[in-house]
Amino acid sequence: MTTEQVQKMRSEKKKLLEVKDLATSFFTADGEVKAVDGISYDVHEGEIVGIVGESGCGKSVGVMSVMRLIPWPPGRVVNGEAVFEGQNLLDKTETEMLEIRGNDMAMIFQEPMTSMNPVLTVGKQMTESIELHMGLDKVAAENRAAELFDLVGIPDAHERLRDYPHQFSGGQRQRIMIAMALSCDPKLLIADEPTTALDVTIQAQILELMQKLNKELGTAVIIITHNLGVVARYADWVNVMYAGRIIESGPAHEIYGNPMHPYTRGLLASVPRLDEETKAKLVPIEGIPPDLIYPPDGCYFRPRCTYAVDQCRESYPPMEQVGPMQHKACFVTGTDVEVKA
Repeated sequence: MTTEQVQKMRSEKKKLLEVKDLATSFFTADGEVKAVDGISYDVHEGEIVGIVGESGCGKSVGVMSVMRLIPWPPGRVVNGEAVFEGQNLLDKTETEMLEIRGNDMAMIFQEPMTSMNPVLTVGKQMTESIELHMGLDKVAAENRAAELFDLVGIPDAHERLRDYPHQFSGGQRQRIMIAMALSCDPKLLIADEPTTALDVTIQAQILELMQKLNKELGTAVIIITHNLGVVARYADWVNVMYAGRIIESGPAHEIYGNPMHPYTRGLLASVPRLDEETKAKLVPIEGIPPDLIYPPDGCYFRPRCTYAVDQCRESYPPMEQVGPMQHKACFVTGTDVEVKA
């Protein structure tokens, strides 16, 4: 989508999810790990939102916090709100969350084989939530499960419901996870690295399937990934995370066409491009992510940033608007970054 199209969509459709200053920490013997440190973003109806960043930046912890799936001990949401359709999920009891999870909000986890019970048939695992949330009897739930298998492209649906997870290929298991997530017609689908364990051909099929479901069913989608190509192709809106915080956000068209934060520019520069000469060298981001128990003073990206100024050491930059819908957390102006890049 162009920036104008995203702006129009966001003005016409209501917010489905509002994450406000969300913070989640893990309390360890070495100290408090601030895995998510005050992130805020919105997801509108029918929108695909991409969350990108290096491993360990807090992408998965952020959505797991929204779903109330952070185990205690050692993790706990320490601040913020996650407002879904006007209700703060962080104020809900576990019983109330059981009604919301799988029904209004659903999640596709990274590795489908570890997300399914190996001793139960896939049909049993699918119909359980359908019977619970939709109130259908066993026969109707099996018919619903078979319809979903057809929807995600698994042939011989009724027969395959009797099979066990190990009898399916990796791509088929991921399709089953998508079918499970869609079984109760959720309004929001969260896909946490949905193609990590798949080869590139199957990756493309799974992503095309998710986009098709988004367009046909109107399901809002959050895609969590470190694959910038996936986000560029499928996302309407992008949140870039670093060290537990969102450091740039905006329409995908703007983020990729005119990145304003040095970290975002570094991520894009480290990805091989088909339009570059074959001998062109990739430019890595020097250094490593910070220790979240003892983060650096000021901006967390400062030790790795070639554009850092004295102000970057003194305080953490606030999110500021740098375009019609684009925001970044950086003291250095976009013009300065562009000149040095």
